Amino acid sequence: MRFEWIVALRFLREGGLQTMLIITGTALGISFIVFITAILTNLQRDIVERTLGVQPHITIRPQDEVARPQWRAAGEPGAQPEVQARAQRLRSIDQWQPIARALDADPQVRAVSPIVSGPATVTRGDAARVVTLVGIVPDRYTSVTQLGARIVAGSLTLAPGDTVIGRELAQDLGARVGDMVRIATPVSSGDAYRVRGIYDLGAKAFNRSYAYVALPVGQALHALPGGVSSIDLKVDNLWTAEAVALRLQREVPHQVESWMQANAQLMIGLANQTLMTRLIRITIGLVVAIGIASVLIVAVVQKTREIGILRAMGASRGRVLRVFLLQGALIGFVGAALGSIGGYWLTRMMAGLLRSADGTRLITAHLDLPLYGATLLGAAVVGLLAAVAPARRAARLDPATAIRL
Repeated sequence: MRFEWIVALRFLREGGLQTMLIITGTALGISFIVFITAILTNLQRDIVERTLGVQPHITIRPQDEVARPQWRAAGEPGAQPEVQARAQRLRSIDQWQPIARALDADPQVRAVSPIVSGPATVTRGDAARVVTLVGIVPDRYTSVTQLGARIVAGSLTLAPGDTVIGRELAQDLGARVGDMVRIATPVSSGDAYRVRGIYDLGAKAFNRSYAYVALPVGQALHALPGGVSSIDLKVDNLWTAEAVALRLQREVPHQVESWMQANAQLMIGLANQTLMTRLIRITIGLVVAIGIASVLIVAVVQKTREIGILRAMGASRGRVLRVFLLQGALIGFVGAALGSIGGYWLTRMMAGLLRSADGTRLITAHLDLPLYGATLLGAAVVGLLAAVAPARRAARLDPATAIRL
């Protein structure tokens, strides 16, 4: 292969400006592919992380209570079963402790958090707000969700008389860390609790929707002594949550729902976004391939006499074929290397410009080695495939005819 490398590199070097232009065009195309892929990946990761701020990867709940048919009186016209929807009361998962222990031992489950949640009213003075009151074990809950990292004041410490509320809820109530609020539920008159911490999940609706207490307190307030209304799970890979949920559905006699099912519209949006980005990447890749093929076809025409001389000196058709295939692969590889650098630079620049509502960076530029490795390999393959037609044309040239041209 040493002969092919020498000839391929010499042809590229003699191409001069032509070679520089096609490598520059390839680099620009690849840089935009890398940039679009990195930006989309970061944005999707940010959207998912914000969505899963207090949402687990998988949730296990009791099965819905099914209404029993009520029959009309015999002989009454149109007699048939009449089913009335049954109100779903707050219930505990049956035998939840053995289920939680089994889930702790599951190799695909990273963390397990039993909780009890239901409606409640938080009041302070004349201000009152309806929230979802969640009873948690802090250590377990923070291993499943991001609540621990979102505390902006105080701490996630939940003694029997403590609560943690959201920033907007605290503003609505005029409460700060250390102040007292009253929490009541439909089945309990409630009591006064001290605000131990304030969280910010990055969404005002979430910050107004949840208040947290210790699990035993939540069980007492929701009249579920010793029970839990759901078990929240975190899996090793959030994108495999649906597959794990389907497996668990066959193993436990309860409802099992993944975050993908709970956010179906979000998943549809992400899928459509990924599809459009893939189409853009394919289009840019085709443009790059056509550019490489066009330059190599011109090179074959320009180097016809040289190719004829090489053939007359004993170079086989296979060697001539490999010379131009190497040129295509080299153009693709070098263009991809420069394009990866340019794409990473564009991503870093855009990461510094895009800001979320609170002023923090919306995305972070990561050095995604698998992405850049796949880009280099893919560009080399594209260049190789683009060179097939010009290489076959060069290999088929008749030496005598080529030398006379």
